[in-house]
Amino acid sequence: MSLVPGYVPESAALVELRREVREFISEQLAAGAFTPGVDTWLRGWDEEFTRALAGRGWLGMTIPVEYGGHGRSFTERFVVTEELLAAGAPVAAHWIADRQAAPSLLRYGTEPQKRRYLPEIAAGKLFWAIGMSEPDAGSDLASVRTRGIRADGGWRVSGTKVWTSGAHLAHAFFLLARTEPVDPANRHAGLSQFIVPLDSDGITISPILSMDGAHHFNEVHLDDVFVPDDMVLGTIGEGWTQVTSELSYERSGPERFLSTYRLLAGLVGAASSGDVPRHSDIGSHIARLAGLHRMSSAVSGALQRGDSVSSAAAVVKVLGTSAEGDIAELADRIVGRDGPAPLRELADHAVIQRPGFTLRGGTNEVLRGVIAKELGLR
Repeated sequence: MSLVPGYVPESAALVELRREVREFISEQLAAGAFTPGVDTWLRGWDEEFTRALAGRGWLGMTIPVEYGGHGRSFTERFVVTEELLAAGAPVAAHWIADRQAAPSLLRYGTEPQKRRYLPEIAAGKLFWAIGMSEPDAGSDLASVRTRGIRADGGWRVSGTKVWTSGAHLAHAFFLLARTEPVDPANRHAGLSQFIVPLDSDGITISPILSMDGAHHFNEVHLDDVFVPDDMVLGTIGEGWTQVTSELSYERSGPERFLSTYRLLAGLVGAASSGDVPRHSDIGSHIARLAGLHRMSSAVSGALQRGDSVSSAAAVVKVLGTSAEGDIAELADRIVGRDGPAPLRELADHAVIQRPGFTLRGGTNEVLRGVIAKELGLR
């Protein structure tokens, strides 16, 4: 009996798909197409690699064929993304578009929106960002202050979004804005989502640099940006419900526990060869990732069935990102300053990224509250 409800052992077809992806990755590595890294779904922006994946049919996998996709299952997509993340492949360029934008467009988008954007996402030509977080709001999306004001033929939007990964390179983003005054009895009411091209008049994008000087995050300021009615996503006033659904895709995937997988794999190899000391915690982290694989895979299956997964996704995110950070800390201690240079470099990158693991996609503290509320514990 499975220890994880909803988990189904992989079929022969999925095992074969894993083999195909691994063979592709080996070919790419042999050709010098990329250097394996950590946190590559955020750090690894490589549009050429994205186009290579699109050429294999591994983008837009769950998008129906009539919208330029491949009509495959969430479990098939899970297999592909898990293998890419485990390999430390550079997948950041298409990540948000494929993971989040596509399913949200399929669920809430109009027919013209689907036909405009989905084929480009599947082709690896359209890159997306997310405009949710704001200064002083953090994970409390009910506190957003970006406002959408009714205008002739659309909306005028003003406000500031922060931590918008890849916005300086992306083409568009989903923007969450308040379109009605705050209702103290229901602070989540009156929020709406818009599709906003990032080259729109009135948008200023400023970099937020990481401690190592890398540029992944941005502040996006909107000054009276006009958004036509045909770029409303879903229903005005239903933004909170839509965002909650969207976050399930963001929080439950293998990127929530595999960001530091290359580092753990490196530790295993270095410990086996005697280049670093053996440590019992290496084995415990392998066991944690095995359990997280099962949990995340079960959520993927639930998404395929159309089940509600918000609390399950939050659990994966909390446990997975904690594991990622613990691996970074363990590697930092074991490798030391004089350990193998490639492993030391991976460890340095992981330690720098570690604070973001438990913050992005909703802080783990907030998500514990979400889990407790949905389980009736508060």
